[in-house]
Amino acid sequence: MKDQALYYGDCLDWMREWPSESVDLIYLDPPFNSDENYNILFGTGDGTPAQVRGFNDTWKWDEAAADRVQRFENAVAHPLHDATLAFKRLLGPSGLLAYLTYMGERITEMPRLLRPNGSIYLHCDPTASHYLKALMDALFGAKRFRNEIVWERTLPKGLMTRKLPRSHDVLLGYERSESATWNNDAIFRPYDQSRLDEKTRKQYSNLDPDGRRYQLTSLLNPNKDRPNLTYEFLGVTKVWRWTKERMEDAYARGLVVQAAPGRTPRLKRYLDEQRGRAFSDVWTDIPPVSGNERLGYPTQKPLALLERIVRPATNPGDLVLDPFCGCGTAVIAAHNLGRRWIGVDISATAIDIIQERRLKPAGVQAETFGIPQDLESARKLAADKPLDFEAWAVTRISGLAPNERRTGDRGVDGRGMMLEKPTDRDSKLVLAQVKGGGFQIGQLRDFLHVIERDDAACGLFITVDPVTSGQARAEARGLGDMSVGSGRYPRAQLWSIADWFEGRRPHLPTLTDPQTGKPIQSSLLG
Repeated sequence: MKDQALYYGDCLDWMREWPSESVDLIYLDPPFNSDENYNILFGTGDGTPAQVRGFNDTWKWDEAAADRVQRFENAVAHPLHDATLAFKRLLGPSGLLAYLTYMGERITEMPRLLRPNGSIYLHCDPTASHYLKALMDALFGAKRFRNEIVWERTLPKGLMTRKLPRSHDVLLGYERSESATWNNDAIFRPYDQSRLDEKTRKQYSNLDPDGRRYQLTSLLNPNKDRPNLTYEFLGVTKVWRWTKERMEDAYARGLVVQAAPGRTPRLKRYLDEQRGRAFSDVWTDIPPVSGNERLGYPTQKPLALLERIVRPATNPGDLVLDPFCGCGTAVIAAHNLGRRWIGVDISATAIDIIQERRLKPAGVQAETFGIPQDLESARKLAADKPLDFEAWAVTRISGLAPNERRTGDRGVDGRGMMLEKPTDRDSKLVLAQVKGGGFQIGQLRDFLHVIERDDAACGLFITVDPVTSGQARAEARGLGDMSVGSGRYPRAQLWSIADWFEGRRPHLPTLTDPQTGKPIQSSLLG
């Protein structure tokens, strides 16, 4: 287990390998169980086709979900045994039960990973937060519940005919033990002097010539029996809080004010020197991602949100784990605040985005694990985790994104969009199929049929090693060429991971970025 590192693959597999009591804070922003469809590939808003990962597809009741439920049912000593039985009675075989057991399987590993001073924050939405809280109570104990935080992520949009518009997310905070880290000073935010409430404005009603607000407070000592602090100052004899030397110094610096001769001097207490107001468990002051912060990642969270979570729950040098790290906001928040970090994601595209768009601009070089570094490790990934290999292989081509639906993909492992439509085709779609085992001519023929079936402009048949069969190359050429701009491109191309490691790329026209729909200016992957 190394920190300052990114891990590719299912967080469940990695967490099972890591030592107990090694992490100080876990923040997880997993896929929500929502009725909405979140896009991993999306277009520019002009009707460009999108590859959509919908929860109706991802969280469905299938054999894998049934197996998870059965394992929890059979494990009578498991902390989720009773909760799973209750969920099953309440929900029946459903996508929601599949989602809850998927999350339960992974969260089960997290109490073990946390140190006694550790905390965990689970980011979710209201469609499943109540079920997830019951799950967290079962794993951490109801007494370890710290807060349910409501984050107003956006202003309500549109009018709803049968319910109120939804505009918030939920964060469930739990502590590992009573000794969990909590920096109370970190929950105070400075006063925004342009947006003061009426009470604060009246309390700090005095203004210096430079506009600094202050109030006048007492300099008197509540203890009247202090002979050493009893003296005359500016014509007034009192029992003061400070020594005479300190009073004279403060007066010389303009901090002590006497409204009129004979009046008791008072102290200037400036508003901008106070630690501010503590924020509550309802956060309305952190806007959604916008402007230069936006990376185009569909579920990106604002940096300010993650920094607010990390500050009170950790100390500098502590280790922060994000097991669903997406585009890496928690990673950067931890780095900015001097914490160590680990990010895990099942998407190779996410790992690339963090490396190229998050860490490199910050001057950070992270180690990566689970990502092949040479042809031999690529072969091992193809043999050990074929689905992970397929997703990684597809994303070696900038502009292609893997299918989120990993089974029943109808012969398509990845897809992308060309910037321009060919002059002799009515489609901009680019398809990819990946084969991690030995080459078979029948597989290629099936893929050539898929290109025609889906009316794609072109397709890439990706293997581990180069295809040397003359017959295969002849059949690929049989699909013909296409014209894009002034260039001609083969409609079917054979390409390998060996080619990638040796710096050879397919002959493709300009593709669009899968996250933004904009033209790819340069290859993120070299």
